[in-house]
Amino acid sequence: MTFQPKSEFLNVMLDRGFLADCTDMEGLDEALRAGPVTAYIGFDATAPSLHVGSLIQIMMLRWLQRTGHRPIALMGGGTTKIGDPSGRDTQRSLLTAADIATNIAGIGRVFARFLDYGAGPTDALTIDNADWLDGLNYLDFLRDVGRHFSVNRMLSFESVRARLDREQPLSFLEFNYMILQAYDFVELNRRHGCLLQMGGSDQWGNIVNGIDLARRIADAQLFGLTSPLLTTADGRKMGKTAVGAVWLDPAMLSPYEFWQFWRNTADADVGRFLKLYTDLPVAECDRLGALRDQAINEAKIVLANAVTTLLHGAAAARAAEATAHETFAAGGAGAELPTVEVAAAEAAAGITATQLFVRAGLAKSGKEAKRLIAEGGARIDDAPVTDPGLLIGANALAAGVKLSAGRKRHARARLAPGA
Repeated sequence: MTFQPKSEFLNVMLDRGFLADCTDMEGLDEALRAGPVTAYIGFDATAPSLHVGSLIQIMMLRWLQRTGHRPIALMGGGTTKIGDPSGRDTQRSLLTAADIATNIAGIGRVFARFLDYGAGPTDALTIDNADWLDGLNYLDFLRDVGRHFSVNRMLSFESVRARLDREQPLSFLEFNYMILQAYDFVELNRRHGCLLQMGGSDQWGNIVNGIDLARRIADAQLFGLTSPLLTTADGRKMGKTAVGAVWLDPAMLSPYEFWQFWRNTADADVGRFLKLYTDLPVAECDRLGALRDQAINEAKIVLANAVTTLLHGAAAARAAEATAHETFAAGGAGAELPTVEVAAAEAAAGITATQLFVRAGLAKSGKEAKRLIAEGGARIDDAPVTDPGLLIGANALAAGVKLSAGRKRHARARLAPGA
């Protein structure tokens, strides 16, 4: 018989589709019922922003807090200097300390949109693992911590075995990552009484390592919980689009583009995504996800508005919906569309349609833009573009032009202010 938890948090994880596996469901359920549990998820600072692939982890921390427990967002200021090999075919590029600090500052702003911070027993914490990793003495660390790790066992973990099976190099630097992540769990337990580590299912080996290390050196009973690695209904990795990652920072992806990503959700994904990425009741998510034909589009707007409101605020969501209506229903070019500006000197000579589509982010390269045009998917002011060398001049740009790639992706181009 499948174990049915009694704690609110684990029931939310099950009901909304967050739970892939747990190291000890009954033990964790008991701990959650006994009082506030502190849990963490780690985020390495490899870019100035997290992308939508990390949003499921942020929502897990949000639900943890909403059900009476304390979330920790652990920033990997230390571990980013090495790089997590999980899911990688090659070693990550090494970042400077200044780059990492900049990235941490950018990422940290997102957490405040989803979590409540303060001094209370369930108020969120954001902590940097550089606080303890940067000061480690290497020989002491090897003697006190490294001796508890079996290389044979480490080689059996999926993140390592997959690289070796493909005969792709795994550096000694990366091999240390799982030891440091395990040590993070021990330190968070010692400093903050943290009992639970959560993460994607690709982190299972790292989480189990931390639990085992804490048992060996601190005689502590810790727990691990993982979420499924999500793919969309068409098999793509969640958050990957034709034009790149869906960033959470509005400076890297506009609220309109973020809203439009959710509006374009496949019909089959709507109900699932409503449960994972919004606060709407499960019954309402199921109702909306069961809609069919034209009605499912209204459910997609509910999804886009709810997720955009959480991240960017209600005003941004309303503006994005209004822009979408103006762009699609009214045939205009809404003010919130992504906009590329062309300097006067360049506009005087004219800029090609190919260049505009690339600059607007509607194509990754000139080759892709030309293919879009050749296949009839490119439009300017709703008129088909047939010539990749078509010149758009200063007069047209002064009035502003609407660029469309297919039916769902749009941008604007205009003359730069003061030009």
